[in-house]
Amino acid sequence: MKVILHAVFSALLLLSACQSKTSEIDYTDWSHYGGPEDGSRYSSLTQITKENVSQLEVSWTYNTGDATERSQIQCQPIVVNGLLYGSTPTLNVFAVNAATGEEVWRFDPFEVLGGENSWAGTNRGVSYWEDGDDKRILFGAGNWLMAVDAVTGEPILSFGDQGKVDLRKDLDTDREDFLIVANAPGVVYGDLLIIGMRLSEGLDAAPGHIRAYNIRTGEREWIFHTIPQEGELGYDTWDPDHIKQIGGANNWAGMTVDKERGIVFVPTGSATYDFWGGYRKGNNLYANSLIALNAQTGERIWHFQAVHHDVWDRDFPANPNLIRLQKDGKWIDAVAQISKQGMTYVFDRETGDPVWPIPEIPVTPTIMPGEHNSATQPIPTFPEPFMNMVFEENSILNLRPDWEADIRNQLEGAIYGDTWAPPHPEKPIVLFPGMDGGGEWGGAAFDPMTQTFFVNANQIPWIIGMTPNADFENVGKSVYTNYCGNCHGLERKGNPPAIPSLLGVKGKYTYDSLDRLLQKGRGAMPAFGHISTENRKVLLEYLLDKAPDEGDKQELEGTPSQLFPRYYMDGYKKLVTKEGLYGSNPPWGLLTAIDMNTGKKKWQVTLGEIDSLSAQGFAPTGTENYGGPVATAGGLLFIAATKDEKIRAFDKETGEILWEAKLPASGHATPAVYEMNGRQFLVIACGGGKGTKSGDAYVAFALPN
Repeated sequence: MKVILHAVFSALLLLSACQSKTSEIDYTDWSHYGGPEDGSRYSSLTQITKENVSQLEVSWTYNTGDATERSQIQCQPIVVNGLLYGSTPTLNVFAVNAATGEEVWRFDPFEVLGGENSWAGTNRGVSYWEDGDDKRILFGAGNWLMAVDAVTGEPILSFGDQGKVDLRKDLDTDREDFLIVANAPGVVYGDLLIIGMRLSEGLDAAPGHIRAYNIRTGEREWIFHTIPQEGELGYDTWDPDHIKQIGGANNWAGMTVDKERGIVFVPTGSATYDFWGGYRKGNNLYANSLIALNAQTGERIWHFQAVHHDVWDRDFPANPNLIRLQKDGKWIDAVAQISKQGMTYVFDRETGDPVWPIPEIPVTPTIMPGEHNSATQPIPTFPEPFMNMVFEENSILNLRPDWEADIRNQLEGAIYGDTWAPPHPEKPIVLFPGMDGGGEWGGAAFDPMTQTFFVNANQIPWIIGMTPNADFENVGKSVYTNYCGNCHGLERKGNPPAIPSLLGVKGKYTYDSLDRLLQKGRGAMPAFGHISTENRKVLLEYLLDKAPDEGDKQELEGTPSQLFPRYYMDGYKKLVTKEGLYGSNPPWGLLTAIDMNTGKKKWQVTLGEIDSLSAQGFAPTGTENYGGPVATAGGLLFIAATKDEKIRAFDKETGEILWEAKLPASGHATPAVYEMNGRQFLVIACGGGKGTKSGDAYVAFALPN
């Protein structure tokens, strides 16, 4: 009886608070990336409550059987017409019975594409479209957009070229040899699929233009140039001498569409090269922006740029949430966008006006040779940040004297205490929030009944140094630095276990086998088939410690022009002790609830636990977390995400942990919540990775029958 009354009360509250526009959304389904179509990651189901959540048990497990070394599953599955759709570590797409986990079909895109299936990166979800009996699943596999029958899993051969569209084409450029990965699912608007892409981090990157494809035919219907072309708005915010050779400003995080208004909200990332922008003087529209586009035509309605001339890799990391809040006695239909820098930007959906002021604040000027950073950055007054905003002296890890000494030794001569300190030519900087946030690609959840916003965050410092470009007499090192240095470091030491060292490669690979690896990629490493034969040759010789041929330099100079930065970032490095503990005082993982009517935090708790530290008597410290939360009308907030291989339920009003369960591998993904045959399910992809063991399972929890 209590559950029934709670459901009735919730429905009445939702109806009165959110009125007609929000109540039209079906919050019981999970048919989109982000759950309901507004990206809220909210479910109005009430069978699982605070009172009975402790009784949750595993209902079914679907093992994909194709996990590999360092593989992941970042997929948030969708559920439509009784079938759960998702992807496997090697990017097979599947449908299972959502009530039992029994496989209905499975499609290996590489049977159509040919070649190995290990090079295509990650896949975070699929999109669903139907028109009568024509039901389709659309998804990305490497640089390919593909369509299959949602009922049978058979390719839709009338879509594009025999069921596939090459995303390297139709970018309005003279090139097609780009690294492109369609990792986030597109959004459906009518017969259009609007999609972005992940790109290279170097100056070889494609421009990150946004495109819409006809779902029936695969034809490109419109394109929005995120790096403007001459005559377009924003062109004057770039260096005209180099703008055609600059890439990035791409949407890799996903989008959200307001179907009633016909607006698609597109968050973008930084332009390349990320850390030295000497070839892109100016503010660089539409990089690091939230762009509102006409979903039917691709025309710009409004935009907001959160980082001018980014040199910190502060991409917008997740698709935004469409929310409804009350401010000054007025209801506002708003869009909320989380950021890596620990802040949330909130705008009126139609006008783009900030709900709270976002003033331009002066920031530290750069002294990098050839650099041109912005004098100010926009900082929201509200909502309150969902993490600490600066790494200061009292932030340094001090749980044990030897750990503190280790971190202080690494900080000798480093610049810290300034969130917006730009890269420095001689000194490392502490980047905080770090490159993985703050907020990340798992996104936030929004409860439309209480206007509460839930977001998880990493609170971990990174240390970033800059190095002058390699001596061009060492051609191999120069090519290595351009393509590989960001991840594996300029000294090839990597950042194990997530990023392996490349020292001693000659003992593991032959020239031919390493060449195949470069061209195909593996696990999280993208394919580098777009590198010219000449560049690849000198790179291979450098990695294998072979003396280059005399003609290499001449061959390299004879290839098409390629910009090389004057300074390189010396590798993605977290500030950690020799034991691998993060260099700041915990908590290292956070979960925060924000009242979006006031912009103020309601509560904030630690997310995750490191058992070895708990065994030493330390309170739970939190862990790195990847994947987002789900809020429910049953009073709960579900989230996995943490490196401790657990999924948890929190009381959404207080932040108290009410339930947790061990997973077969870390659930670095966002759960799905849905109902089948009168039973509520919670499903999480357990793919591991990110320095933890890899897995291959989708695990469904439910109350006992």
